[in-house]
Amino acid sequence: MTVIAMLSVAPVIEESMSGEVAKAVAALDDFDVSYETNPMGTVIEADDIDELLAAVGAAHKAVDGDRISTVLKIDDKRTSDQRAADKVAAVEDHLGREAKKERE
Repeated sequence: MTVIAMLSVAPVIEESMSGEVAKAVAALDDFDVSYETNPMGTVIEADDIDELLAAVGAAHKAVDGDRISTVLKIDDKRTSDQRAADKVAAVEDHLGREAKKERE
C-alpha cells in the first residue's frame, strides 16, 4: 500500500518563507518517505499512514514562527499500490503528452 499526500507548511509572515519551508522539507529526510517539492507544496509518499503522519508532524514542528499554516491532503488507497508517478502517467496517457507546459 502507498499513501500519497500533498503537504504545504509555511510560517504566516510577510517576508520570504523559503528558509522556513526548507526546514520543513529537510525534516522529511528523517523518515522512510519519498518526496518532491514544487512551487505550491511537497508531494510525499509513504508505505503507511503512520509514517506519513509522523513525517508531516516533524515538518510542521520544524518551521519557526508565531503562527504556522499547514495544509495536508491525503490519498490513502488501501487496496492498491499506486505511486504518485503512476497517477501523473495516467493523466499524460489521456493527454497524449507530458502534463507540463512552459510559458513562452
